[in-house]
Amino acid sequence: MIFLFTDFGYAGPYVGQMKAVLAARAPGVSVIDLMHDAPKFRPEPSGHLLAALGGHVPAGSVVLAVVDPGVGSARRPLALHLDGVWLVGPDNGLFQPWLACAASIDVWEITWRPERLSSSFHGRDLFAPVAAMIASGQPVPGDPIAAPAARANSGLGVIYIDGFGNAMTAIQGRALATEAVLEVGSRRLSRADTFSAVPPGTAFWYVNSLGLVELAVNHGSAAAALDLGVGSPVAVV
Repeated sequence: MIFLFTDFGYAGPYVGQMKAVLAARAPGVSVIDLMHDAPKFRPEPSGHLLAALGGHVPAGSVVLAVVDPGVGSARRPLALHLDGVWLVGPDNGLFQPWLACAASIDVWEITWRPERLSSSFHGRDLFAPVAAMIASGQPVPGDPIAAPAARANSGLGVIYIDGFGNAMTAIQGRALATEAVLEVGSRRLSRADTFSAVPPGTAFWYVNSLGLVELAVNHGSAAAALDLGVGSPVAVV
């Protein structure tokens, strides 16, 4: 299986073009949309989402991940094998959160290039063909390298706002005690296990289905009520 993770959005031609390449080069391999509304131009918060979603990807699968504001620059194209899952995409910090929690790590710099490589769409021209090669059982078209050096954590708070206005954070739920209080701007939030545990209009935090701490408002939008966006700081008090 090939899983797609991008910041392209569901509208427009970009996802379709990548799927066309995958269908031509890896016929019969299932292609699954993991996410196409990762934070635009933001590899770091997108990487935390990718790592959280990665726990639900079967071993042997290929994740084609493209959040690539530096497309066409000198950043390296990579293929990684992390705990039995393949990842293909740019070396720009997108894979760092997954690398940080992986037990088994192998990394290659992709050296293969197509006859025609656009300067603005490596997702279609470079990464999709390589993902198809790997999914078809071919060897990685590149050279083994050391894993990318760890990057300093910038203290990310909110990494994603969903369609309900709930705000996912980069904080692992297992890292917080049940009685922990979170500070968001001038507001302090306590934990609730379910939305129905608090009155409508009440803001709270909980551990979501990916194991991440999420900020929410029962019957409302945490993003609107708390003035949140990707990158908004969240502190534990």
